[in-house]
Amino acid sequence: MAEAVLYYRAAGGVLASRVASGETVEAPELPDGATPLTEAEYTAALNQVEAEREAYKQEVTANDESNQQTDYQALRASGIPETTARRLSGYTGPDGSV
Repeated sequence: MAEAVLYYRAAGGVLASRVASGETVEAPELPDGATPLTEAEYTAALNQVEAEREAYKQEVTANDESNQQTDYQALRASGIPETTARRLSGYTGPDGSV
């Protein structure tokens, strides 16, 4: 069975691929407005998307942890016991309270 793969970037910027297989294979048609990519270009673009997604995930996680620590410290400064402040804020780092 033969197989043909078409890699492309859709008009909206989405990376995609199409696979056609069968006894005789014609190359899949490119959607309207799409830009064809080589397999290497597709792989590089996909790796870039994954790297950006991972960087964003790390940024969001760091912001969440910072907010939890700020909330925890504010609760502790207002006299809330440590265990309650941790439960309310979700903070799990070192105490470092006032």
